Amino acid sequence: MSAPNSSFVRACKSQSTDRTPVWFMRQAGRYMREYRAVRKEHSLLEICKKPALAAQVTIEAAEILGVDAAIIFADLLLPLEVMGLPFHFSAGEGPVIEKPVRTEENIAQLRTDRATELGYVSEAVALVAKHFAERVPVIGFCGAPFTLASYMIEGGGSRNYVHAKKMMYNSPAHWDALMSKLVAVTTEYSAEQVRAGADAIQIFDSWVGCLSVEDYHRYVLPHVKGMVKELQKTGVPIIYFGTDSATLLPAMSETGADVIGLDWRIPLDEGWRRIEHRAAVQGNLDPVLLFADWKQLKSRAEEILDYAEGRPGHIFNLGHGILPETPVENVKNLARFVQEYSYSRSSNKRRKS
Repeated sequence: MSAPNSSFVRACKSQSTDRTPVWFMRQAGRYMREYRAVRKEHSLLEICKKPALAAQVTIEAAEILGVDAAIIFADLLLPLEVMGLPFHFSAGEGPVIEKPVRTEENIAQLRTDRATELGYVSEAVALVAKHFAERVPVIGFCGAPFTLASYMIEGGGSRNYVHAKKMMYNSPAHWDALMSKLVAVTTEYSAEQVRAGADAIQIFDSWVGCLSVEDYHRYVLPHVKGMVKELQKTGVPIIYFGTDSATLLPAMSETGADVIGLDWRIPLDEGWRRIEHRAAVQGNLDPVLLFADWKQLKSRAEEILDYAEGRPGHIFNLGHGILPETPVENVKNLARFVQEYSYSRSSNKRRKS
């Protein structure tokens, strides 16, 4: 760990901090001029696979915004390649998996012995950790098994997840076998990021909101629970985030993750109550509010901080990633506002006590 005593790591562990730490999902992205310049010369996958480039865009974003954590630049789907499942990005359509996983034989052919080939991500983590030393903590990340399994089965993006759910319902043993393989690879991959200097790991379950509570309990929870338990042995806090997941929050907190990410569809205080304050929470401003005028943006950020009531264990973030056309100044101003507002609140509290 590079910054174990940072306000971000302390908040992940539900310990008190002198202010609310803030970082943003998709900090390095097309909304930022510096990132666009790199993308002109290199594809997304090239940036991921060249540690110096991945470290550069990670560091630039964190420094430009003045945030309290840097998240490593990588793509959710990288583990698919080492499992023997090639994919490419299709213009305007996102990732396309060339041979979707639909049969028992497809699952049997997936490999779990090549996670070390993802070492370029850990190398990037090490470069970022070295650059920031103890100033800014580094977040490593991976895709959650459900989201990765859905990509593999659907062959790309999906609206109804028919193929994925069909396997869950009709071939639960095959589903569990696929999930187990994904857990093995992503756990090893994430643990390697920690060994390289990551201070926390975020598990992104981007698509989990398509499930009912019952289906989540049966087909997802046991796998994520095992994964979280294994990753916690590395000694760093684990953040678990899913979109459109307000109905799943109590079940998601059963994973034992140290931090549960909240999207913007539920007020922060209500989301925290739903998990009975058993974990820290991260979130949860609607990313589109970054397009609003400053008065509106500031007011909504203030509201979220007021909902948190200064309780230990709140990390300010968006309810999803920063969008491509977002004005950079708004993001910078928001980070500074959260830091200053929460610091003045906690200073007043200290004075009163």
